[in-house]
Amino acid sequence: MTTTLVLFCRRPQPGIGKKRIAADLGTTKTSVLSEYLLATALEDAHHWTGPVVLAPATENDTAWARELLDRPCDVIGQPEGNLGARINAVDRELRQTGHTQLIYVGSDSPILDADYFARAVAALSTHDAVLGPADDGGVTLMGSRRAWPRLAGLPWSSAELGHALELICINAGLTVYSLERRYDIDRADDLPRLYRDLRHDQRPARQRLRKWLAETGLR
Repeated sequence: MTTTLVLFCRRPQPGIGKKRIAADLGTTKTSVLSEYLLATALEDAHHWTGPVVLAPATENDTAWARELLDRPCDVIGQPEGNLGARINAVDRELRQTGHTQLIYVGSDSPILDADYFARAVAALSTHDAVLGPADDGGVTLMGSRRAWPRLAGLPWSSAELGHALELICINAGLTVYSLERRYDIDRADDLPRLYRDLRHDQRPARQRLRKWLAETGLR
C-alpha cells in the first residue's frame, strides 16, 4: 500500500514559533534556525518514494508552500484549532481524496533518517498506527492506515503527549507500533546534541545545518 508523507510546517519568520528557543537565541537567529530545520524536512520529502503533502500552518501560506519542492506534491493549509484538531481536519480531507496510509512529521526532527521512515512504513503493514516517541515525551512521527481518533483533547506540547496519544489510539481499537525514541528540537540546549549527532550525516541539508551551528557557536 502506498504511504503518503504529510509535512506540517510553518513559514519561518522572526517572532513566529519556537518561543522556547527564541527566549535563548533571540527571534532573528531562531528564524534562521527554523529555515535550516525546514530544509532538512524538505530534503526528506524530496526523496520520499510515495505521495507528499505539505500542510503549512495557515491557509495564507499555501502559495509559499507550493514553491518549496521541485517534485509533485499537494498542499493543504491547516485550519484553525490546536494541533490535534488540525491533524484531524487534514487527515479527514486527505482520506476523502483517496489517501489511505499516512505518516505525519513536523520540521523539527532532523535526526530522522531513511531507515527510520522505512521502519515506520513497514510497521503500517502489520499495525493500524505507528508512533515515533520523542525523548521529551512527545512524538517525532505519527502514522496511521485508519482515521485518527479525536485528537483535540490531548495534552499537546507536554511530556504526557506520547502516552496519551498511544492510549487514545488503543481505546479507539487501533493496534499501535512504537519505534525507538528519537528527539526533536524544542530548546536551545538540544542543539549541541544535534551538532554531534549530525557529524557523520552526509545529507546536504543536514551538513548545512551543522555548519551553521558551528559558525554561530551553538555546537
